[in-house]
Amino acid sequence: MPLLARSVQTPLHIHVRRGAVADLGHILADGRISAGGDVAVVVGPGQGERIADLIRPSLGSADVYTTAGGTVDAALELAAKLRTRSYDAVVGIGGGKTIDAAKYAANRWGMPMVSVATSLANDGIASPVASLVNDGIKGSYGVHIPYAVIVDLDFVENGQERVNRAGIGDVISNISALADWDLGREVRGEPFDGLAASLARMGAEAMLTHPGDMNDDGFVTVLAESLISSGLAMAVCGSSRPCSGGCHEIVHATDTLFPGTASHGELAGLGALFCTFLRGDERRFAQMAQCLARHGLPRTPSDVGLDAERFVEVVEFAPRTRPDRYTILEHLALSTDEIRRKLAEYDDALAQR
Repeated sequence: MPLLARSVQTPLHIHVRRGAVADLGHILADGRISAGGDVAVVVGPGQGERIADLIRPSLGSADVYTTAGGTVDAALELAAKLRTRSYDAVVGIGGGKTIDAAKYAANRWGMPMVSVATSLANDGIASPVASLVNDGIKGSYGVHIPYAVIVDLDFVENGQERVNRAGIGDVISNISALADWDLGREVRGEPFDGLAASLARMGAEAMLTHPGDMNDDGFVTVLAESLISSGLAMAVCGSSRPCSGGCHEIVHATDTLFPGTASHGELAGLGALFCTFLRGDERRFAQMAQCLARHGLPRTPSDVGLDAERFVEVVEFAPRTRPDRYTILEHLALSTDEIRRKLAEYDDALAQR
């Protein structure tokens, strides 16, 4: 992944609550984001379009663009449209694919970007990374962190619960990613940023122990803030290292080999649990397994429709998705037969819980 510009820049505005979208007009009046109120609004199909219609009176003469998102080609097509006028800022409204396409397109022309999230599926709502598919392979591209982040709990509530729950898996995967980062520091002397690690760890620890669920505004607020905190962690250290390790190598390998298997957050939680098992950290393994079970998230390959042989193929391929990254998968360098044996032991360990 291209190295991000190292900066402790944080969003100028963060709003997480019911009715937060009503603040959009006020946010765009901030001269640091939009000098003249000339903005482009990017939406995805579905709820993003409905929200754009609701807030149109506060956007004045803003142009609205619809994108399917998800790919570099879609983001470049959007960037070409944004180039036709001198917009002050770009407002991305929707889920992860829409937000990532808007971030990438805005970054291409150096435009401030405001993220209005309608789901809590992953930490892309506030990260300096755009996850996009290029030539059939999902990659991570460094972009500027959003200048403002809005999460309106009313719109999140109206979204698919499964999509929102997936964000829990992405947040708790930070625990595994941080362990991999520490491993890279010990074995290869990689630089380790304590502030970034703390930001990534706080949200993960909160998710592991919070007794609430997606029906509880307090829990959903903590989830949203944890995802935003993960984005800040990446901005602080200049890479996705605090939130992406062997867990995300498994995510990207699955997306490459068996696209459409499950969502990013669901696969991140599963990948983190498996990597934690490989690491031999029984305490963390128990905590994560209980958390995923409590929220109905996948814990085994079969939970996402993968048989054992396909998951073995995923784990074997995973290190190729991030050749520059050192994780427990690179450290152990398991053979195909060793992965099969570890997976059987993993299944046995979960069966006892």
